[in-house]
Amino acid sequence: MDKKERNKMILILGIMAFFANGDNYAVSPLLGSIATDLNISLSQAAMSVTAYMLTFGVFTIIIGPLGDKYGKTRVINIASFGTAIFSMLGAFAFSLPSLIFLRAMNGAFGAGIFPVTMALVGENSDDSNRQKSLGKVMGMMFLGGASATAIGGTMAYLGSWRLVYFIYGLAELIIALVMFKVLPKSEGSADKIQFIYTYKEALKNKGLLMIVGTIFLVGFSVFGSFTYTGQLVEGRTGYNVLIVGLILTLFGLATVIGGRMAPSIKAKLKSKFLLVAGLVGAISLFTIAKSFNIAFISIGLIGFGLAFIAMQSTLVNTAQERLPKYRGTAMSLASFCMFVGGAVGTNLNGMLLQNREIEIIFIISSIAMVIVAIISTKIIDNR
Repeated sequence: MDKKERNKMILILGIMAFFANGDNYAVSPLLGSIATDLNISLSQAAMSVTAYMLTFGVFTIIIGPLGDKYGKTRVINIASFGTAIFSMLGAFAFSLPSLIFLRAMNGAFGAGIFPVTMALVGENSDDSNRQKSLGKVMGMMFLGGASATAIGGTMAYLGSWRLVYFIYGLAELIIALVMFKVLPKSEGSADKIQFIYTYKEALKNKGLLMIVGTIFLVGFSVFGSFTYTGQLVEGRTGYNVLIVGLILTLFGLATVIGGRMAPSIKAKLKSKFLLVAGLVGAISLFTIAKSFNIAFISIGLIGFGLAFIAMQSTLVNTAQERLPKYRGTAMSLASFCMFVGGAVGTNLNGMLLQNREIEIIFIISSIAMVIVAIISTKIIDNR
């Protein structure tokens, strides 16, 4: 694949990742509106978010081997149409069971986009460009999540929470149609589907296990804390949800920029790259924890985003190198560990908030970031 075709592929996959990841986060601040509209409690409305994340996590494990067998392009196309359709249908939910079902199906199809997209990009990139290509798509993915609060809030202000689901789904459907035409065909690399055999081979790879274990810690420190960043900013500034959403977008913008810069910085810092990235992330998280000044919080968010994408793109690239024949399976494990780590971090931090100030979340995450930096540096050096 030449550079022009690869860049076109990365662009379209990045746009889909932007909307698919934002689809999950955009409605989170609007749970109160959903509860009122459907005449349910706030905790019941939150079950729709849990349903999405639960099916996403489960199907992530299943999707990777399917991509290895039937071809990554085919799986991504089906998943994209599926997540678009069920996102739009979510706008017409009339009860709690219908909303949970539609969001669960949305999450199941969404699981077919992220890990297989990473595998397809890695498959069509050479060693010198792979990390940069992965970083670009991941940057767009996390920009979608980080900006979703502002986008969802704006849509809800202009219409309702139903408009958020419908517009995101419509955008995904348009991109899915484009993807069907422009994505390069990808043949399966596995002769047949053997979930047990495939994962047995993956789990025997000690280097891969160390990498995905480290990715778990990244998910713990990043997602586990970022979930509460909006609450921290709102509590310390008094800004409304739209302004808070715009501020949080700085994290996403930093991941986009960092994804492009990471390879060149890595070439200069060499073995110190991950250690420096981890220290930048730790300092940024500590700044967020202690600062009441919006300028310093903003700088902290930027440093947080740069550090995260630098570390994550390096780890994902290394994971693919560890299991080149089964890139889809490797990415499923990596994605599963990242989101499970985020879920664990989010839940533990939620319990901490019952008795402690919110800053403790970011202090713990800054310590975790240093640990990740040390471990990942040793893993990369010893491969």
